[in-house]
Amino acid sequence: MQRFGMVIGIKREKLDEYKKLHAAVWPEVLDILHKYHISNYSIFLKDNLLFGYLEYSGANLEEDFAKMGKEPAMKKWYAVCGPCQEPLPTRKEGEWWAVMEPVFYMA
Repeated sequence: MQRFGMVIGIKREKLDEYKKLHAAVWPEVLDILHKYHISNYSIFLKDNLLFGYLEYSGANLEEDFAKMGKEPAMKKWYAVCGPCQEPLPTRKEGEWWAVMEPVFYMA
């Protein structure tokens, strides 16, 4: 199992919309996340930043994420959530959410 922390900005004018979307995530999106081995997914808000945490239990993260991104329901979900987000200018090439470096873990 791999743990991931990631961060992205949120547009202030889109914050209420983003919260409403995540208060009632579409069931098909949740099914897809499970299908591609994602669990314990949480998103936290502070000021204009979203911090996401998830656990991945599959064998090939890159492949699973690529397949997940091609799912029609995920494309629709990204289309409504994406305009709410503001990617960090310091993110790596190809990232939307900036993946964070783990520095501490206590089991």
